[in-house]
Amino acid sequence: MIIMKTEATEKQIDRVVKEIRKYGLRADVSRGEFKTVIGLIGDERKIPFDHFAALPGVKEVIKIEIPYKLISREYHKFFEGLESGTKVVEIGNVRIGNNELIVMAGPCAVESKKQLFRIAEGVKKAGTHILRGGVFKPRSSVHSFQGLGAIDWETAEKALMWLKETGEEFELPVVTEVRGEAYVDLVAEYADILQIGARNMYNQDLLTTVARKKKPVLLKRHFGASIEEFLSFAEYIAAEGNKDIILCERGIVPVGKGREYTRYTLDLAAIPAIRKETYLPIIADPSHGTGRRNLIFNMSCAAVAAGAHGLMIEVHYNPLEALVDGQQAITPDELENIIKACREISQIIGSKMNESQTDIR
Repeated sequence: MIIMKTEATEKQIDRVVKEIRKYGLRADVSRGEFKTVIGLIGDERKIPFDHFAALPGVKEVIKIEIPYKLISREYHKFFEGLESGTKVVEIGNVRIGNNELIVMAGPCAVESKKQLFRIAEGVKKAGTHILRGGVFKPRSSVHSFQGLGAIDWETAEKALMWLKETGEEFELPVVTEVRGEAYVDLVAEYADILQIGARNMYNQDLLTTVARKKKPVLLKRHFGASIEEFLSFAEYIAAEGNKDIILCERGIVPVGKGREYTRYTLDLAAIPAIRKETYLPIIADPSHGTGRRNLIFNMSCAAVAAGAHGLMIEVHYNPLEALVDGQQAITPDELENIIKACREISQIIGSKMNESQTDIR
C-alpha cells in the first residue's frame, strides 16, 4: 500500500493512481481524516516499489503480506489511525457493527405470501431488525425443494416482490440469497442485502458481480473453508470498491461422528479470531451451525458471548410444516426469548470489548 503525505494534493494522488494502472493493477483509494492510503489490487510482482516511493506526495510504501489486505486491520489503521474498531454497515435505520445486537430472522424458504407475512409479523414482535427469506435455495439433492425462484423467472420475481412488500409493511430491511450471476440484477432490485451462501463463497465471478451492485453483501463462510480463505474471498468484494460487507460464521463440517449430533460445527473461536483480523462486522448463523432447534438458544448466546455483532436465525410459526429445514427452525416466541437473553449478554460483552474499540463509519 502507498501512504500519501498529509499535504498531498489531488493531482499527486491521481498521478499515483495512473502509475498503478500503467502496470496493469487497480487502485483502492481510501481517504481518512488525516491521510490517504492507496491499496494495490493485482499481481504486485510487476510493481517497482522504489519508483512509487519517489513519486511526489508519497510518504512511504509498505508491503502487506496477507492476502486480504483491503479488509485487514493492518491496512485500515494507516488511514484512520485505529488499531481496532468495527466498520458500521448501514441498511436504512439498521446499523450492523456498533453496540446494538442485530438479529436477522425469517423463514428458510419463502413458500407463500401468507406464510411470509405471518412469520414477519411474529419476528417483528420478537424484536427482529432484518427479515430474511430464501427465494433461491441451493440444495444437495436435485429432488429437494429448491425454492420458488427455481420454478421460473416470473415466480422468482413474484416471491421477491412478496419479500420486499412484507419488509416494507413491517419496516424491516430484507436479505435474501443470490444463487447465480443470472439473478443478480433481479434480486438487487428487491433486496436490501445480497447474500452469498456458503456453497458460493468460492464463486469469484458471482462475488464480483454482486459487489458491483453497491449494496451491502452478506458473505457466509463455506463449511470447509479456513479463516484465511473466508477473508480472502471477502477481499474480492472489497476489491470492487464495496466494503459494506457482513461476514457470517455458519458452521464447518463436523469431525468424525459429529454429524450424528449437529448438522455442522459452529466455529465460535472463528468469531473473535476474525474480529482481530478484520474491521468488518461478523454475525453467526446458529440455525445452520446446529441443525437442531433445541440447540439454537444455547449457541446464539455463545456466539454473542464470543463477540458476534448479530445473529441470523430461521423462524417458522409451525416448523413441522416448513418445506425446508424445519428441524432447525424455531417459533417467534422462542426467538423472543433468545433475543432477550442475547441482548443482556451483548451489553456485558460489548462494554468490555469497546473499552479499546471505536466504530469506523
